[in-house]
Amino acid sequence: MVVVSAARDYVNRMLQDISGMKVLILDSHTVSTVSVVYSQSELLKKEVFLVELIESTSMSRESMSHLKAVYFIRPTSENVQHLRRQLASPRFGEYHLFFSNILKDTQIHNLADSDELEVVQQVQEFYADFVAIDPYHFILNIPSNHMYMLPAVVDPGKLQHFCDRVVDGIAAVFLAMKRRPIIRYQRTSDVAKRIAQETSKLMYQQESGLFDFRRTENSPLLLVLDRRDDPVTPLLNQWTYQAMVHELIEQDSFFKSNMYENFGDIGMNIKRLVDEFQQVAKSNQNIQTIEDMAKFVDNYPEYRKMHGNASKHVTLVTEMSKIVEERKLMLVSQTEQELACNGGQVAAFEAVTDLLNNENISDIDCLRLVMLYALRYEKESPVQLMQLFNKLASRSPKYKPGLVQFLLKQAGVDKRTGDLYGNRDFLNIARNMARGLKGVENVYTQHQPLLFHTMESITKGRLRDVDYPCIGNHFQQGRPQEVVIFIVGGTTYEESRCVALQNATNSGTRFVLGGSVVLNSKRFLKDLEEAQRIARSSTSVV
Repeated sequence: MVVVSAARDYVNRMLQDISGMKVLILDSHTVSTVSVVYSQSELLKKEVFLVELIESTSMSRESMSHLKAVYFIRPTSENVQHLRRQLASPRFGEYHLFFSNILKDTQIHNLADSDELEVVQQVQEFYADFVAIDPYHFILNIPSNHMYMLPAVVDPGKLQHFCDRVVDGIAAVFLAMKRRPIIRYQRTSDVAKRIAQETSKLMYQQESGLFDFRRTENSPLLLVLDRRDDPVTPLLNQWTYQAMVHELIEQDSFFKSNMYENFGDIGMNIKRLVDEFQQVAKSNQNIQTIEDMAKFVDNYPEYRKMHGNASKHVTLVTEMSKIVEERKLMLVSQTEQELACNGGQVAAFEAVTDLLNNENISDIDCLRLVMLYALRYEKESPVQLMQLFNKLASRSPKYKPGLVQFLLKQAGVDKRTGDLYGNRDFLNIARNMARGLKGVENVYTQHQPLLFHTMESITKGRLRDVDYPCIGNHFQQGRPQEVVIFIVGGTTYEESRCVALQNATNSGTRFVLGGSVVLNSKRFLKDLEEAQRIARSSTSVV
C-alpha cells in the first residue's frame, strides 16, 4: 500500500523486461511520477539512454531505429493523437506502450489502426497516475487547483475536468493497491460529494469488473474531504525541515531521516553530520602507503558525496535561519499558534495589532495573521475585525481588498464540518482545557491539523455518519485497516507528518494521504486570489 513502492515497482516492470538500448518517453504528468521515485543513474542502469517528452518526440523527424521506445503516458486524447502520428511514421525500432490509467476501447482501436507497420510490441495499463511524495503521501499536481473553490455554474467544463482528474488519480491508487473501497465524503462540500459520487460510479458501475478484487474482511475506506474544512493548517508557518525546504532539494538520506524534525533540532543533527564528515576527512589526511592511497581512491566518491551533503544542509539551514530572522518569523509564528490553538479574543487582537504596526513584519505575514484571526473570531468581534481589515489595507498597497472576506465566505464557520478549534464538542473542549493547564512542550509546534482528529475518530470508530455519509448502499463493517484520505484542494507537509507519525503507532489502521496539490501558504493564497478574481468577473456567482 506504500505509494512510493507502488510507483517504483511499475517503473521497474516497464524497463526490466525490455532488453537493449531504450528511450523513455513521458508526458508533463508522468515525468513527475517517474522523477520522484527513480533517479537518472537508475534509469541508465536499465539501459535508458534518452528521456523525452511526448510533445518534443512528435516534432522530431530524426530516425533512431536502434532504440526501443518505452512510452509511459496518461491516456488522454492529446497523447493518443501524438502516438498515432508517431506510429504512422515511426522513428524507433520498437514501441512498448504503457498507460498510467484506464484506456478506452476506442483508444485501443485507434492505436491498432495506426500501427500499420506493426512496430507496437505491447500495450499495458500501469496504474501510477499520481506523484508519490512520501511513502504515505501522494498528490496529483493539478494546475487549476483553485477550481474547487468555485460553484459549478462559473465554469462547468473546467470544474468537470478538475473532478475527472481527481477521480482518475484516486482510481489509480486503488488499482495499484488492488482494492475497492467504501466511499465517504464531507457532507458540507459539494465538490467532495461530486468526486465521491463519480469515483463510486467508476468503481462500482462503469469499471466494476476491473475493481472486482478479492474481498477482504474489512473493506478499505476512501474519505473525500475539502481543504476549506481546515483553512488554518496551510496558513501557518511550518517548522519541520521538510515543510521549510518544500521541494528545494533532492531528498538524500540525511533529509529523509530529518524531514519530520523541528527546525530547532536540525542544527544539532547537522552538527553531528559535519562532525562525522570531519572524522572521515581527518582519516583521509593520514595517507602514508600505497594501500592507504588505494583505499582513499576507492572511498573517494562516498567522501565527495558526504562533503556535498554536509555543505548543502549547512547552507540550507543558514539561509533559512537568515529568512526566519529577517521576517521575524519566531515572533509571527508564536501569535499564529496562539490564534490556531488557544482562546482569548482580546489578547489575540492586541497581538495581531502590534504585529501589523511592526514595519519588520512582511505584508504576506500580516495578511496571514489577519486571516487566522478572522477565521477564529469572525462571529465574536466584527468591529475589531473591520479595524484589522482597514489596518491591512492602509499598510499594504498590494493587499487585494476583500480577500479575507472571500476566505470567510469560502471557509468560514458556517461552511465547515469538522471541529476545527475543538470548541464544539464537549470532549474536545475538555481536552483543550487539560492541555492549557499542562502547558505545551513547544509553542511553535503546538497546532494539530484537523486531520489528526479525523484519523483519531476513524481509528476509534467515531466518525459521524451524519457529517461524513457513505455513497450508495456500501457501508463500513467494523474498523477499516486501510484508509485513503483525499483532500480536494491540496495537502500540507504538516498533515503528511501527522499521517507518518500516526502510522508509526501501529494502531491497526494504516493511512495514506492524497491531495490535488501540495500546499504552502503562498500556494494556498495564490489559489484563493485566483478564485476570487474569477468569482468577481463572473456574473453567475451570487
